[in-house]
Amino acid sequence: MAEAEGADPIANLHLDEVTGERVSKTELKKRQKQRQQEEKKKEKAAAASAKPKTEKTISAEEQESQLTPNQYFEIRSGKIQKLRQSHAPNPYPHKFNVTTDLRDFLTRYESFATGEHRKDVEVRVGGRIYTKRASGTKLIFYDIKAEGVKVQVMCQAQDAVGNVPFEELHEHLRRGDIIGVVGYPGRTAPRGRPTGELSIMAREIILLTPCLHQIPSEHYGFKDQEQRYRQRYLDLIMNNDSRNVFITRSKMITYIRRYFDEKDFVEVETPMMNAIAGGATAKPFITHHNDLDMDLFMRVAPELYLKMLIVGGLERVYELGRLFRNEGIDLTHNPEFTTCEFYMAYADVYDIMDITEDLVSGLVKHVTGSYQTTYHTQTGEEYHVNWARPWRRVDMIEALEKACGEKFPPGEELHTTATNDFLKRMLKKMNVECTPPQTNARMLDKLVGEFIEETCINPTFITGHPQMMSPLAKYHRDRPGLCERFEAFVCKKEIVNAYTELNDPFDQRLRFEEQARQKDQGDEEAQMIDENFCTSLEFGLPPTGGWGMGIDRLVMFLTDNYSIKEVLTFPFMKEEANQGKEKKTAAEVVGVKPQIEEGIRESSADAPKSLLVDHELYSAQVEHVRQP
Repeated sequence: MAEAEGADPIANLHLDEVTGERVSKTELKKRQKQRQQEEKKKEKAAAASAKPKTEKTISAEEQESQLTPNQYFEIRSGKIQKLRQSHAPNPYPHKFNVTTDLRDFLTRYESFATGEHRKDVEVRVGGRIYTKRASGTKLIFYDIKAEGVKVQVMCQAQDAVGNVPFEELHEHLRRGDIIGVVGYPGRTAPRGRPTGELSIMAREIILLTPCLHQIPSEHYGFKDQEQRYRQRYLDLIMNNDSRNVFITRSKMITYIRRYFDEKDFVEVETPMMNAIAGGATAKPFITHHNDLDMDLFMRVAPELYLKMLIVGGLERVYELGRLFRNEGIDLTHNPEFTTCEFYMAYADVYDIMDITEDLVSGLVKHVTGSYQTTYHTQTGEEYHVNWARPWRRVDMIEALEKACGEKFPPGEELHTTATNDFLKRMLKKMNVECTPPQTNARMLDKLVGEFIEETCINPTFITGHPQMMSPLAKYHRDRPGLCERFEAFVCKKEIVNAYTELNDPFDQRLRFEEQARQKDQGDEEAQMIDENFCTSLEFGLPPTGGWGMGIDRLVMFLTDNYSIKEVLTFPFMKEEANQGKEKKTAAEVVGVKPQIEEGIRESSADAPKSLLVDHELYSAQVEHVRQP
């Protein structure tokens, strides 16, 4: 015991070869373990520094977003040309069978719970890609649009069918492409969100038509007003509001047709080109018929033809169609526009008023669901319009007398020189400008525009027009010098013009001659004498009510657009400043040559060499192909 107590403690220590110290066994193990850990850290750091740094992978779509529109177009055209040659896949297939309407899809499966699927239901839709999002290499999302609605398409590698690898199937698809989708309905189950999105779980994605151009991003949209009108197709692709305007327009025209059809009217078509520009006071477009070597006028109104049909025994007729007037272009006028005109035997202006109220108020209710609408002007004024019957009625002369504070000449004197002097004085007194020629009709029209039309927010009938302002309207049965006519105004703009038709051939001749006199004075809008129409009246036009309504303006009011260009699919536009600069087509970019077209043969003096066709050579080639 005493010997053990006297043992040397140094004998129990161990040498640390790194430091030269002698330490306990436990301390030595601790130090060795720490050194091993430090050595592993150094090796790991050395390996990391030796390994080349890898940059973050950028998708092809992200790279392409940095290109200019021309660069994108050329690159994309080249890629699609390769698909056209390889047919892997064919970028322009002939047919894809669509069996599902996206609107019905969204309604039918809206009640799906998060994570719910119906793999037994096949969905086949076609649509245009608006967004493409990848979540790794095995999961891709698309947002597609069709029939004005959008739906998400979820593509998972595990659901894909076919022999084409998943990545290759999707690598050539871009925003703007039209695709066919075959899949089943389901609602996603995203992490971190309580509700998933109703989607089509895709089994197949088929390119139906590629888009060769970059389409605007959904964030910035397509807002340039002029470009929207010039590229209406792109406007419709990007802006649902534009699509809704034209759908509303279609509903309105359908309602109008149904209204007249149900009242036993016959829809007819009358000539677009006429030897006489008659039926309205407007400046016409002139065209030329080569074979007959004669000038013709594009129609400014179908009125005279329609009344000749009434003479012939078609007692209720209407026509929906285009008119052409070579006049100014502004927010409410386009050189070509759409109207509806109807003529009804044995009706007068008062019957037509009732029909107008019934038709238009019913139309507004049908399209908007209410008789109340809101309209905003270019300057930001807001009009709350009540289209319900009955409409306000204003007598023209009485309203002007009230506005000007003076008694106007009697109706039978409104066409005289003395009245011309009176109206010039009224213009000066009321500070209203009327450009030459200052005919009585034009000066009265200016006063009406200034002091009556400006009060017409809700639908208003302006009545009591002078005869000399209305060469085709019948004289008033109780008020000499006036005629039985009304104009309907809404939001300070005319939408309807109607009257009891003049059916007296003697009176009609005098009215036309007065119009000819005004034309000689320089009024380019005055009507010419239509001898054929005058002759038709001599066969007998029954008492008739006639009516015309501008479709475009009514669409403007019901869709809350202050510019007529918004309600025309392709409004007239001035030539672009850079029109002369030629833009390459997709075929030119990739070097596609024109194909031989049977029956075409041009001389080298008239056409480029690439377009020359030898018809005999072509026929020989065709015959060779036909032979077995």
